[in-house]
Amino acid sequence: MSEYLVITGMSGAGRSTAAAALEDAGWYVIDNMPPSLLSEVADVVGGPDSGTDRVALVIGRGGGAMVDEALPAIDSLSARGEKISVVFLDAPDDVLVKRFEGTRRRHPLSGAHVEDAIADERRRLETIRHRSDVLLDTGMLNVNQLRRRVFDLFGEGSKSPMRTSVVSFGYKHGVPLDADLMFDCRFLPNPNWVEELRPLSGLDEPVRGFVLSQDATAGFLERVDGLLGDLLPSYAAEGKSYLTVAVGCTGGRHRSVVLAEELARRLLKRGLEVSVVHRDIDR
Repeated sequence: MSEYLVITGMSGAGRSTAAAALEDAGWYVIDNMPPSLLSEVADVVGGPDSGTDRVALVIGRGGGAMVDEALPAIDSLSARGEKISVVFLDAPDDVLVKRFEGTRRRHPLSGAHVEDAIADERRRLETIRHRSDVLLDTGMLNVNQLRRRVFDLFGEGSKSPMRTSVVSFGYKHGVPLDADLMFDCRFLPNPNWVEELRPLSGLDEPVRGFVLSQDATAGFLERVDGLLGDLLPSYAAEGKSYLTVAVGCTGGRHRSVVLAEELARRLLKRGLEVSVVHRDIDR
């Protein structure tokens, strides 16, 4: 069976970078093709001489003018039994404004103000955003980090029905928009207030030892692990292909990093396919 991705989202959120990453990962990428032609593309890809079984369609250039065509085309392909997922790239409005100002590019819907154009585009894309299978928050990611995130999600053929990402983050930098489940670990003592631990991260053994030695840590991990053990099979049974679990502390450098690594290790033991992202570890 062939696999299809529809890549869409806000202008300035990284569609071009995601498309390039998918192409490097072996996907056949079609940029700016009318979604109404998706069925015709599927007919070709499904043929014996197509040479590819993974196709990504990038839509939304021009401020989402083609997005209205996308949902019927997606529903039609899904009704044929094809595996198709919608990936929506997003970022906070202030980040999008800075990106347009930094590159001096015009927004596809630009009028007098970039802020108004972004608000207009967000309204136009609201329906497909709610229908997306993967909501990818690029606000805190640079180009290389976004490429890595895309490759982690879509880079290789998956033997698991659902790919799970565990993301650590800092609340002071904003919560990740793409989190399906979110856990707050700020109740644990903060290594930032221990002078010898402050310059280290949760990937360093002294910080890891400090966090895991706290009385409340073991109970927290056991309960979250048990909850995920109950929920993840149900998500997979409902056909969810991608799940993001976020763990947050104050700065995203110490406690959340340790716990994200530990949760990922436990999920791997359950036989799940897991990637780990430390969004704010270098901030």
